[in-house]
Amino acid sequence: MKLTVFGATGGIGREIVGQALASGHEVTAVVRDPARLTATGGRLTVLRADLSDPESLRGALTGRDAVLSGLGARSRADAGVAARLTRSVLTAMEAEKVRRLLVVSAAPVGPVPDGQGLADKAVLAIVNAVLKDVYADLRVMESDLAASTADWTSVRPPKLTDKQGTGRYRTVVGGTPPRGRSLARADVAHAMLAMIDDPATVRQGVGVAY
Repeated sequence: MKLTVFGATGGIGREIVGQALASGHEVTAVVRDPARLTATGGRLTVLRADLSDPESLRGALTGRDAVLSGLGARSRADAGVAARLTRSVLTAMEAEKVRRLLVVSAAPVGPVPDGQGLADKAVLAIVNAVLKDVYADLRVMESDLAASTADWTSVRPPKLTDKQGTGRYRTVVGGTPPRGRSLARADVAHAMLAMIDDPATVRQGVGVAY
């Protein structure tokens, strides 16, 4: 497939690019600073673009089969980035008639699962309080997705780690895996790539966790 990846120099974005290339896909990586992207290969095209300008993104989307985005806040100071930049991506996709979009969100944006223990609920309440601005941003992003014409999927992992991916994780379409406390960035990327062709995930939030 021909894929475009936004946020390609972030932790999840780098994994998406590397795994997609290893699987034989053609990848266009859209970045602010090409020097930060270490991936190489004959099937890789790197484009520098202003992510806040939809017109500058259109060339990266022409003829693409799917778009995968790792865009999001790296700290509380970045709150607002996910919704604002995803809105630019959606505008450019609509102009280029590209429909499939997979984005990274977070588990607290999804529903609390049945059977969640008291300890997990207490931790979730603390995390929600500390990162409330970041999660508010992601909720706005998901609201924009729902209002769009895109065939979107919002992937909602819990706490992210840099451990090696295992490929052994749980997914719940429209929900959240109970007692799902962590997920490696490599497995977030693996799940997103696996969902591209899965019709059950279209216009759905999908919880992913170990």
